[in-house]
Amino acid sequence: MQSFDLHPRTRIVFGPNVSDQISELARSIGGALSLGRPRVLVVCDPGIVAAGHFERLTRSLREGDWEVQAFHEFAENPTSAMVDAGVQVAAEFQPDLLIGLGGGSSMDCAKGINFVYSCGGRIHDYHGVGKATADMLPMIAVPTTAGTGSEAQSFALISDAETHVKMACGDPKAACRIAVLDPVLTLTQPRGVTALTGIDAISHAVETYVSRKRNAMSITYSRRAFGLLGQSFVRVLQTPDDLEARADMQLGACLAGMAIETSMLGAAHATANPLTARHDVVHGQAVGLMLPAVVRFNGTSHADWYAELLREVEPNVSVDAAPDRLAELIQAWMREADLATSLDELSIPTSDIGQFVDDALQQWTGTFNPIELDEDSTRSLYREVF
Repeated sequence: MQSFDLHPRTRIVFGPNVSDQISELARSIGGALSLGRPRVLVVCDPGIVAAGHFERLTRSLREGDWEVQAFHEFAENPTSAMVDAGVQVAAEFQPDLLIGLGGGSSMDCAKGINFVYSCGGRIHDYHGVGKATADMLPMIAVPTTAGTGSEAQSFALISDAETHVKMACGDPKAACRIAVLDPVLTLTQPRGVTALTGIDAISHAVETYVSRKRNAMSITYSRRAFGLLGQSFVRVLQTPDDLEARADMQLGACLAGMAIETSMLGAAHATANPLTARHDVVHGQAVGLMLPAVVRFNGTSHADWYAELLREVEPNVSVDAAPDRLAELIQAWMREADLATSLDELSIPTSDIGQFVDDALQQWTGTFNPIELDEDSTRSLYREVF
């Protein structure tokens, strides 16, 4: 019986075209805003601008009498240097509200900016949990992908600009006040983005279901997330304009993010992060590559848990068969998405395994894996994916 302390901090607004309500939703936050014309800093990457989402959102805000400033100078896996650049823009503009518009990178960068702008110092000071030293600006998340679930989390994942080590910076004060889930915004995702973010969301549902901190609430979120994602992932790849499938993916990703908030992740993320840091392997590709090996590893002790999860999409699977069947299903989804299922396909040499093992054992997420990682088991995970 795992205890938990659940305090939902984020209002979730879901449905087609709900992003058109952004001005009213922003106004509903109320108390933290200035008495004059309120100012909002919108953090979104150039791809979101090109897709037209930034123009649509800011037009609605300006019509609602908001003064709008934008920050676009960041990329996937936002770094401490990118956060610093955003803080400079915020210091000059002095916003009343932040909006993270886009994928996980936009939302993480906005949270990183919020930490430093509101509390001072540099983002490294907030690596860990509960290190915010002051109240933070209210923030709204508007995800345009179905992946990280960052809109439902109080963590920002920021990479050190020099070492490329990912820093998880978490505090209840960093949680978004509102998450706007508009599946229409996800229709413009290129197939590659749909694939990578979808696999990331699936990995969140799978890892949170078996983490050391799993509890009654996280189990509920994880199972429903896996059901929605598992039934819709191939559909959005094959029929990109299927709005119902897009909605299921976006809601599933959010529920998986809610599961992360209360139960954390595991070995797939711990072993994936070194691939991203050392070889620039995109996160969704890296974690999807490692996940089947991790499922088989954890399945030696927790086949019953994986059976419960898999029954969301395959009701008749047996306990003994569940770990292998789930691993095979994830690999099939990876192939359907045209993603690599081995490190050989990514031209990563076996000589790098030692570095990966050392890095993976330093990852915080690995400490929540249901079977403790050591050098031998971590090395075996990498060897399996070669």
